[in-house]
Amino acid sequence: MAPRKSVAYQRVLLKLSGESLLGEKAFGIDRSFTDYLAGEIAEAHNLGVQIAAVVGGGNIFRGVSDNAQGMDRVSADHMGMLATVINGIALQDALERAGVYTRVLSAIEMRAVAEPFIRRRAIRHMEKGRVVVFAGGTGNPYFSTDTAAALRAMECKADIILKGTRVDGIYDSDPLKNPKARKFDRLTYLEVLQRGLKVMDTTAISLCMDHQLPIIVYDLRRQGNLRRIVTGEKLGTLVKE
Repeated sequence: MAPRKSVAYQRVLLKLSGESLLGEKAFGIDRSFTDYLAGEIAEAHNLGVQIAAVVGGGNIFRGVSDNAQGMDRVSADHMGMLATVINGIALQDALERAGVYTRVLSAIEMRAVAEPFIRRRAIRHMEKGRVVVFAGGTGNPYFSTDTAAALRAMECKADIILKGTRVDGIYDSDPLKNPKARKFDRLTYLEVLQRGLKVMDTTAISLCMDHQLPIIVYDLRRQGNLRRIVTGEKLGTLVKE
């Protein structure tokens, strides 16, 4: 599937937090919002952009959450990784109802519900025009889905990581709590680390910095934003050396 000349990126990795599937709910998966996400991805995919996604599991269970207090960290992280598989299957279902062929590849092998992650297979799926959803994190405890997103983006030679959030970029403080928060249009990886900005965790940022992989943080909830970014419009905050 060849991208059109009008797109700015040929292959992108979309990082979605588990909370992004909550929509207006307090827990679980909001079917209507998942359908909205699928529509956004389908719109960009129809331009010929090869898309992979990494979905978190925080809407169901997070290894470092209050619910996991007292649990063995490895066990808690494994539960969180299984939650990402549930979210991956939900996103696959929404995408296929939107007419987009999708494959879920899990770092934790469970052949009855997802394909095992094999790098060359993932790349081939994207070349054939399928959206690939990476689930199961990295398959290892102590690593976040942010780190999984950075790792998978590099393994699959993505041009950029697009991180969809509830706000329209990176701010010096939480704009949902502080109306005077200042937005950054562009930052270096080192500035993100030095300022302690909660874009992605430090392991993920360091990986991207070491391999010069740019990141755009943008507002996931504004319709059409994903299409605007892949066609070259400057939105959100760019993190790049």
